[in-house]
Amino acid sequence: VAGLYDYGPPGCALQSNILDLWRKHFVLEEEMLEMDGAIITLADVLKTSGHVDKFSDWMVKDKKTGDIFRADHLVEAVLEARLDGDKQANLELTGNDAKSQKDKKKKKGTIQPIDNYTGTELGEIICKHNIKSPETGNDLTEPVEFNLMFESSIGPTGHLKGYLRPETAQGQFLNFKKFLEFNNDKMPFASASIGRSFRNEISPRSGLLRVREFTMAEIEHYVDPNNKKHDRFDEVKDVKLSLLPRYIQSEGKTVPIELPIGEAVEKKIVDNETLGYFLARTHLFLTMLGIKCDRLRFRQHMPNEMAHYACDCWDAEIQSSYGWIECVGCAD
Repeated sequence: VAGLYDYGPPGCALQSNILDLWRKHFVLEEEMLEMDGAIITLADVLKTSGHVDKFSDWMVKDKKTGDIFRADHLVEAVLEARLDGDKQANLELTGNDAKSQKDKKKKKGTIQPIDNYTGTELGEIICKHNIKSPETGNDLTEPVEFNLMFESSIGPTGHLKGYLRPETAQGQFLNFKKFLEFNNDKMPFASASIGRSFRNEISPRSGLLRVREFTMAEIEHYVDPNNKKHDRFDEVKDVKLSLLPRYIQSEGKTVPIELPIGEAVEKKIVDNETLGYFLARTHLFLTMLGIKCDRLRFRQHMPNEMAHYACDCWDAEIQSSYGWIECVGCAD
């Protein structure tokens, strides 16, 4: 039952205030179409969206105690710790010894995110770098795939399969036609939803950061894929953001660049106005909440860690006592 928390009076008040500010900043100010969707989702829906096949992580077990760990997080934590101990360490993740010396230099001093590595690749890394169970030092099993959705059955027969939703997006997509009619068939527009989502995390940890049940506030902005301009982009073009694009990360660096979002879009660091607009609006929201600018950055996903539905993605990351933690994801 790790990763299940109850909120008392202070927690309820804090959460309520944050959601109230979010609703005013996004839903009301931008006239978004808000909905409240069902938590239980038909299996057919999540099969079609790719979540049944692809919404999973790789886990490993301590061979003696049976303790379970999420493989990619364990690998990253162990290798980062070793790098901290030896700044000159050169740890390759892929096990591909044919990589050029230039590529090797790029990886010095940093570990590239490995969220989307296969089980075989993770197993090779664990073997190559002799990674053991962090709590006992025992050997680990080969990585096994684990779907993160809570499975359920609908109705008395139990034949109709469902899942507790892993995100609030699917309900918005299902109701797209109704939204469009409500909006008098005009595009572009945005929908929004606030509600509980559920993920059967392999190893919940870090307090409230990685839990099995959490409140999610989500927006879907529907746009012409051939014209991703935004009518209100001029209002935010001068907002300065701390950006950590792919090309900086691939050089093994972690120092972001500071740019007005208008310049970032013009230089194609951020692909288009709509994506840039929401990065800027997210920055304004988080700083309004009290997040300090020097502890806030937007990191672009590397190709190997992108969600199965994304062609580009930027995370708003906040520096906390647990390091840099994703707080918001902006995916195109």
